[in-house]
Amino acid sequence: MQTSPYNCTVIGKILLTPDLMILRIRTDEPRTQFKAGQFTTIGLMSNESRSANSVMPVEDAKPNSLITRPYSIASANYDTSEFEFYISQVKSGQLTPRLFDLTQGRRMWIDDKILGVFDLNSVAEGNNIVMIATGTGLAPYMSFLRSHIKDHHNVKLAVIHGAAYQWDLGYYSELQFIQAAFPNFFYFPTLLKPDGSWSGLTGYIEKHLEGEVLQKAGFEIEPCKTQFFLCGNPKMVESVTAYLSKNNYMKNCENGGLHVEEY
Repeated sequence: MQTSPYNCTVIGKILLTPDLMILRIRTDEPRTQFKAGQFTTIGLMSNESRSANSVMPVEDAKPNSLITRPYSIASANYDTSEFEFYISQVKSGQLTPRLFDLTQGRRMWIDDKILGVFDLNSVAEGNNIVMIATGTGLAPYMSFLRSHIKDHHNVKLAVIHGAAYQWDLGYYSELQFIQAAFPNFFYFPTLLKPDGSWSGLTGYIEKHLEGEVLQKAGFEIEPCKTQFFLCGNPKMVESVTAYLSKNNYMKNCENGGLHVEEY
């Protein structure tokens, strides 16, 4: 009889939309201390059911195989037994439709390793931090803010988050609360398809960078003064990188000022 590889339990599932959720799990054994911004790998067996809101893939997974994918951790780094993930469903995917069919109390697998060099807390003292994301690329920034915002009261911090609709802005209420509680934190959500009730920013992130939304909040766009972190859609990463390169930013190199999540 084959032993189950599962080593954690679902303790919470918030379905923000039919294809967007916050998943919380508790591990059977604590993990080692990790750095806010890092990722780990989670998985389910191929015999698990798929969500009703998914479509069958062209090729299904091998029978009795463990399907795994890496995800950034959204929870604070001081809790090494309970982890939170921000996940969008790929309807024809192998893993996410199975994750979306989970309910509280169900079992799943999580790696015992936590990896990655997307470490926002390694920024030189005195540097401002701008965190730019599309979609679920917001996750590592939530971990950072939950872990370290109290330690960064002497610098400016900003989150710029792009999404299609207002209901795609996961953590919207929490980020608004942080903005109200910390005068050095700025939250700039922007929508591509707003409805009549939306009075905030609209359009692509690059438009607002070109419009100097950060400079108006007191950020200086210089590598030695403001560090940028990018996570999300490759097209966004490419266009924002091109904008920053005009201001002498260089990607993923010492003192380059620009950090991109790639795993």
